[in-house]
Amino acid sequence: MELWFTEEHTDNVTFSIKVDRQIYSGQSEFQRIDIFDSLEFGRFLTLDGYMMLTEKDEFIYHEMIVHVPMAVLPEVKKVLVIGGGDGGAVRELVRYPNVEQIDLVEIDRQVIEACKTYLPQTAGKLDDPRVAIHYADGLKFVRSKKDEYDLIIVDSTDPFGPGEGLFTKEFYGNCYKALTENGAMVNQHESPFYPKDAVAMQRAHKRIIDSFPISRVYQAHIPTYPSGHWLFGFASKKYHPIENYDAAAWKALGLKTKYYNDKIHVGAFALPNYVKELLEEME
Repeated sequence: MELWFTEEHTDNVTFSIKVDRQIYSGQSEFQRIDIFDSLEFGRFLTLDGYMMLTEKDEFIYHEMIVHVPMAVLPEVKKVLVIGGGDGGAVRELVRYPNVEQIDLVEIDRQVIEACKTYLPQTAGKLDDPRVAIHYADGLKFVRSKKDEYDLIIVDSTDPFGPGEGLFTKEFYGNCYKALTENGAMVNQHESPFYPKDAVAMQRAHKRIIDSFPISRVYQAHIPTYPSGHWLFGFASKKYHPIENYDAAAWKALGLKTKYYNDKIHVGAFALPNYVKELLEEME
């Protein structure tokens, strides 16, 4: 008997991966957590039936959400990661010797425990001594912070269920307050392709531009996410992601990456016209 994982992208479109076996299934107080093995995409994680990551393409997402801001901001020492219980963003951050502290705020302890056990490719650096894990609601956690972080990475699920509060105007305003004067926030910005996803993307963009003086959107191709066309947001108090990008300084670090490079950094901010029009509607 063949086993397939199928996710509904729209009422008329589904995405399916042939599954070799299911290796974990659990129900936390927040969501259902499943981990599968597949021949094509390796091991993959789903939450409430929605694809979170696969071993084959997670590097695209995690490199783009981390290295883009790290190549722009000077001397990032303290980072807040909200969500990201799979550990992929942390894995990329600990590669930077100047980073002194990473606070990872994940609402669901069970996600981290499952990923540590079954997804060491992403979760293998969560035990780094610079990482402090806080099992808390990211919205509540950031409320009490002021002028504390050089970078905030919002590695959230989609804007419903446990991740819903991480797309509100209050949340983005609190992130602004929690950043140092040189700080920036990067978030996963949803997809612009299917209408339902595009509306969520526009709503987030409007709230971010209302909170930050500099706000730009960039893109990547991630095959297992709805439509494969995915956006990220870069919002900053003073640094522009292109004008203040120091390619030579980043390359001097000698970090080996599979997706991100200096040309991708610049090119990712060159958006298709249909995406620009969706963003301009909010601006």
